Amino acid sequence: KPTEQLLAHDPENRLLACGPRVRLSAEVIRDQALAAAGLLSAKKGGPSVHPPQPDLGVKAAFGTGIDWKTSTGEDRYRRAIYTTWRRSNPYPAMATFDAPSREVCTVRRPRTNTPLQALVTLNDPAFVEAAQAAARRIVSEVAGVAGQPYWGEARHGFRLVLAREPTHVEVARLVELFQSAAEGYRQKPAEAEAMATNPLGPLPDRLLENYGGDRARATADLAAWTVVGNVLLNLDETFMCP
Repeated sequence: KPTEQLLAHDPENRLLACGPRVRLSAEVIRDQALAAAGLLSAKKGGPSVHPPQPDLGVKAAFGTGIDWKTSTGEDRYRRAIYTTWRRSNPYPAMATFDAPSREVCTVRRPRTNTPLQALVTLNDPAFVEAAQAAARRIVSEVAGVAGQPYWGEARHGFRLVLAREPTHVEVARLVELFQSAAEGYRQKPAEAEAMATNPLGPLPDRLLENYGGDRARATADLAAWTVVGNVLLNLDETFMCP
């Protein structure tokens, strides 16, 4: 729905200022999750890399020659166009989001919306890691709102992922989710530790300082914010380009 100003400035829509919402491509979906989490590398060029992926057990059929050795350091977070891609063994997350097999020339990709895609964004190691990093950004970059515990953090997490201001109802639901998850994780410290640190790594000291050194509370909160980040990265709006 173009405004009068847009129609006057660009009557033929040559600048693509308006149009229907479309689903993002497979590469962009992964990259924007890393960008929202503050993990995406801006490095350009260089050899292909091996970002995290599920262990598919394909070596049993094809031998250890195709073992996927996950890259370390900055290479772990390179843009998706640098991901190693084999015709017989494509990167599973991108294949699920309609990336072609590259065995034949593809003129246009299909755009689908399937339950399997939600399973990827909820469980794939790369997306879980992005949710953990987003949780750490939420806690470290925002001070609490007086009289409204966790509202500032929830609003900041929403803006990181969706680049817009949330409504009152949206923030309330995220805070409710956080509180419910945090309460459960305080009763299950081992599960909280796994959710907050695996695969991203141990909690940094600067985050523990925010909790006065109370590691148990920090771990439970970070695990709960990871759940919130995971939900935000899995929203339909997150995958759409206006």
